[in-house]
Amino acid sequence: MTNKHSFKDSKLFGNQSELAVANFLEKEGFNILKKNYKKFFGEIDIIAGKKNMVVFVEVKARKKDAGVMHELVTPAKQRKIGLVARSFISEHMQEKEVTYRFDVALVYASSDNQKITYIPNAYTVSEY
Repeated sequence: MTNKHSFKDSKLFGNQSELAVANFLEKEGFNILKKNYKKFFGEIDIIAGKKNMVVFVEVKARKKDAGVMHELVTPAKQRKIGLVARSFISEHMQEKEVTYRFDVALVYASSDNQKITYIPNAYTVSEY
């Protein structure tokens, strides 16, 4: 298999994992506000809302156990997500009384099984 196919397969796997997390959130009563919200300085995988709460979700997916997956969202990645979240809030959430939360969804997948470990309020970003 070439690297091109490997990247394509990885992208497809990532997209499928994000879709599974979005479906999970919808079952939990959230509305998906945005997927893959991008700015030049970063991206948020899923932005979802429920009542007066907005969650910014980072999805991490692996086909095999990667050890401590929650450590995959490094402090630098958290800062980038925080910057993108600020941009989303200023563009879409002005004038609204809303609580913000930063969550992480860990997706483990094998050939016959998929497991989502969802971590609400996984970390905090200053100024929230």
